Amino acid sequence: MSNSSRKYLIAGNWKMNKNATEGVELAEDIVSQLGSKTSVGVVVCPPYTALESVGKAISESNIQLGSQNMNPEASGAYTGEISAEMLRSLFVTHAILGHSERRALFHENDAFINKKVLAALANNLRPILCVGETLEERESNKTIDIVSAQIRKGLEGVGEDQAENIVVAYEPVWAIGTGKTATPEMAQEVHAAIRKVLSELLGEEKADKVRILYGGSMKPENAPELLAQPDIDGGLIGGAALTARSFVGIVEAAAELAG
Repeated sequence: MSNSSRKYLIAGNWKMNKNATEGVELAEDIVSQLGSKTSVGVVVCPPYTALESVGKAISESNIQLGSQNMNPEASGAYTGEISAEMLRSLFVTHAILGHSERRALFHENDAFINKKVLAALANNLRPILCVGETLEERESNKTIDIVSAQIRKGLEGVGEDQAENIVVAYEPVWAIGTGKTATPEMAQEVHAAIRKVLSELLGEEKADKVRILYGGSMKPENAPELLAQPDIDGGLIGGAALTARSFVGIVEAAAELAG
C-alpha cells in the first residue's frame, strides 16, 4: 500500500439513482459480497430518501453511510435542505461536499463549500471535499492552480487537529461519466500536488494521514493501476457504484493492494 498509515477508502456516490427499495437491494447485495472485510473502508452514499433504509440494511456490517450533500446551517427556514444534525441522527458518518455537479449545476462556490466543511467537522461528520478541473482548465495547464485554490479555500479555518477526519476527492471534471480516465500517472501528479498543499495547510505529518480519493470513472478494470499510485488512497465511485458487482470489484482491488 502507498502509505501504511492510510487505509484505502472506497466511497460509492449513487447520485440521483435508486429509490429506498432499490437502495436496500443494492446495499444488501454489497454487504453479502463483502462480508466482514475490514482492510478497506467502504462508504455508500444513497439519495436522502434512501438514507434511513440503506442505513438499516448496512447496520450489522462494516460499511458506513454517507450523504451526497448537506446544508451548513443547523436548522431553520431553508426549504428543501438537510442539516448535519439530521444526517447524524440517521448515523451518517461521511458527507460528499463540493461535488463538481454541485459546483456546475447549482453554482456552489468555494466559500459556501467551506462553510459546509466546517459544519460537517463540527458535527462529527467526515467531509469528502471534492476538487477538480474542467477540460478547458486542463488544456490551459491550470489544473494544479485550480485544484490548489479549491483545497485552500475549501479547508479554510480547518485546524490540524481535525486533519484525520478530512477526506479529499480529486475528480477531473472531464473524466466524470465521459468514460475518459486520467492515466494513473496524470492522477498521481495531481494527488501529489494536493498532498503538498495539505502539508502547507496542516503540516506534513497530518497531511500524510489525509486520504485522497480519485473520482474520475474508476472501474474494476482500472482500479488496481490507479490505487497502486503512492498518493491515491481510494476512489469516489459514480457509475460503477450502482451495481454491486462492479463496486465490490473495486473494493476487492483495494483489499488486494492493502495486503
